[in-house]
Amino acid sequence: MFDCSAARTDTPGHIGCLCHRPEIRYVAERVKLGFSRRTFMTGLAAMATGAGLGTTASAHLQPSPPAPARPILFTNIRLFDGTSPTLRVGARVLVEGTRIKSVDDGGAAAPDEALTIDGAGGVLMPGLIDAHTHLAFSTVPLAVALTADPSYLALRSATAAGDFLMQGFTTARDVGGPVFALKRAIDDGTVIGPRIWPAGAMISQTSGHGDFRTRHDLPREDGDRLHFSERSGAAAIADGVDEVLRRTREQLFLGASHIKVMAGGGVTSDHDPLDSTQYTGGELRAAVEAAEGWNTYVTVHAYTPKAIRLALAAGVKCIEHGHLADEETARLMAEKSIWWSLQPFLTTRTRRRSRGNAATLLPAADHQRHGHRLCAGEEPRGQDGFRHRHVVLGKDRGPPGSAARQAHPLACAGGSAEDGDGRQCGAA
Repeated sequence: MFDCSAARTDTPGHIGCLCHRPEIRYVAERVKLGFSRRTFMTGLAAMATGAGLGTTASAHLQPSPPAPARPILFTNIRLFDGTSPTLRVGARVLVEGTRIKSVDDGGAAAPDEALTIDGAGGVLMPGLIDAHTHLAFSTVPLAVALTADPSYLALRSATAAGDFLMQGFTTARDVGGPVFALKRAIDDGTVIGPRIWPAGAMISQTSGHGDFRTRHDLPREDGDRLHFSERSGAAAIADGVDEVLRRTREQLFLGASHIKVMAGGGVTSDHDPLDSTQYTGGELRAAVEAAEGWNTYVTVHAYTPKAIRLALAAGVKCIEHGHLADEETARLMAEKSIWWSLQPFLTTRTRRRSRGNAATLLPAADHQRHGHRLCAGEEPRGQDGFRHRHVVLGKDRGPPGSAARQAHPLACAGGSAEDGDGRQCGAA
C-alpha cells in the first residue's frame, strides 16, 4: 500500500511517502520561504519608487525574505533544463539562497555545510508555468462560485494555490477572478502558492461570456447595485467605450498585470452563443489603449475566426482558446506574433481517469488541420508547413492535477508520442 504518510512498522508492506523525509520537508520550507513571497513587480520596485508611481503601485511590494544560509545539493538526478529534449544524467545542482549556484557533472566538491538530497534517479526540472488558470474557480462548480460566501471561496483558493505549487507549477497566469488578496497572501508568506500574474475581473459586455446574471436581474438601470459576480471581483460588465475604459482602469488600479476581455461566446455562460462575436472594435481598442498606457496588454477569450480577427485588429496581443480558428486566421496570428493560449480538452479515456471531468478532445486529425501540431518540440504547423511559435498551455478551471493530463494530448496531438493510456497518439 502507498499513501501520503510516514512509513509504519505495524503494517507489512506499507511504504511511506517521500514527502515525509526530513530533507524533503526542508526543501518544502525553502519553497514556502522563497518562491511564494515574490511578487511579479519585485524587479521594478526601485523604478516604481523613483518614478513616483504612488502608493497604489508600491503597496503590494514586499521585501524578499532572507534566504536560508544552508546550501542544497541535488545528486543522483536526471536533469531537464528546459532547453534540451534530452535528460542530463549524472548532473548535480547546487542551490544557494534563492539562486542556482552551479550545475556540474560531479567534479567539483560540494560545500561542507550543504544539505545533500539524493534524487533517487528522479527528474529535476524548472518550475512550470500555467498560462491560463482561474485559481478562484478551480475547485468549485460555477454555481457555487456565484453563490457561496466570498470568504469560503478565498479559503478554497488558498488550498488550491498550495496544491498548485506542489504539482510543480511555480507561476500562475490567472486570467480572471478575485485573486488579488490571494496573491498578496502568497507574496507576504501567509500561505504557500505560485507567483500569480493576475488579470482581476473579466471584462464582459451585457450578455457576454462574463455576464452571469439571470433574467430576473434585468433590466439594469443606472445606479443599480452591481451583481454579486461584479462585487466579488469575478467579472466587470461594461458596455460602450467609456465603461470599458473605466473597468479596465479599475483592474489596473487593483494591481492587474494584464487585462482579460471577453470577445466571443463560451461554454459555461448561458446567454451567449458559442459563435457570437462580442464587443465592437472601438470598445476593444479602448481596453487595449488603457492597458498599453500601463505598459501591459489585453488578452481575449475568443473561439471563432471572426472574434479573433476583430480582436487582432484592435491590438490584442494574446488569444485564449481559439479552438475554432481556421487556417487563414491561424496564419494571421503567426504573422503578427500573437500568443495563442490553448486549453486541450480531455479524451473520454482521460476523463475516466480524471474522475469524470466533462471534457472531450478533438481528434488528432482536426488538430493537424487547424495548425495545432505540437510534437517532439515542434511549433504548431499549418497544412503547408507554416509554424506558430508563440503557443502556451493553461488548464483553465480544472483542478491542479488536470494540467498534466491536458499537456500530454497537446504535446503529442497528431504525432507519434504515446497518449494518456500508453497508446500511440492518433491510434484507434
